[in-house]
Amino acid sequence: MSVETALATRKPLSVRAAENRRATRLLIGNRTLARVVAMAALIIMTVMWLLPFAWALVTSFKSETDAAASATWTPPNGWTTQAYENVISKGALATWTLNSTIVAIFVTLITVLISAMAAYAFSRTLFRGRKLLFAITVASIMIPGQILIVPLFQQMLSFRMVDTFAGIILPQVVAPIMVFILKKFFDAIPQELLDAARVDGAGPWRTFWTVVVPLSRSILIAVSIFVFISAWNNFLWPFIVTTDASLMTLPVGLTTVQDAYGIQYSQNMASALLAALPLLIVFMLFQRQIVRGVATTGLGGQ
Repeated sequence: MSVETALATRKPLSVRAAENRRATRLLIGNRTLARVVAMAALIIMTVMWLLPFAWALVTSFKSETDAAASATWTPPNGWTTQAYENVISKGALATWTLNSTIVAIFVTLITVLISAMAAYAFSRTLFRGRKLLFAITVASIMIPGQILIVPLFQQMLSFRMVDTFAGIILPQVVAPIMVFILKKFFDAIPQELLDAARVDGAGPWRTFWTVVVPLSRSILIAVSIFVFISAWNNFLWPFIVTTDASLMTLPVGLTTVQDAYGIQYSQNMASALLAALPLLIVFMLFQRQIVRGVATTGLGGQ
């Protein structure tokens, strides 16, 4: 059986997603009461999530006097964009945003590449010590990242990578949780597809790129988005390894603006919203891939 024949016998992703939706409807039931309760719960959770965001948005358009003295939604002295003007004018916002973009993109590409290859090796290749090495990988998920800050910083000093993009990026590319997620997904790929590729003369490397990667597109996209968001929001490591303002990422750079002018609530909220805006845009553009990746791949327990 060739790869094309094996792929033809496999259910398309859209069919699997439709089956998942039908299964969900069966679990919830077709009764009106069940749908109303489910919708009410979703509305309540949505409101609970949106309220802090709405409060931050309102506060960012208040003057510092109103933000500090008034807890009302409507400012007594009217709306103002002074907080945003201060953040943009007193900080290198464009440079920090560019740095965050560069760091997040490279962290995402390297992390997904390394994690996918490691997961494929754990899932589909046999070598001595495989189970032990995978157990160590899974166990490392439980190690808090803060514990590794000192040895990582010492390594960066030894390699002279402090205040460099390499020093910011490389310590973030190891993600055991992503190896675990991808490995579980690769385990679910039918062995017949890989056997058919071998019959066609494909080696392990070609099988990985021409069979496994195309079949794993949804999970790879979901993992990439999660890694990108994590790298963009990472504050602690870039804060420790950079002192040059021209290399600071957006979360780190915005704190320098805040610290230089004291605690200013409106400016803090404006900074937080500006930092979150690119992630909001990413989510709006790729929300289908995120939901599909969670619902129909290893992230959903399948």
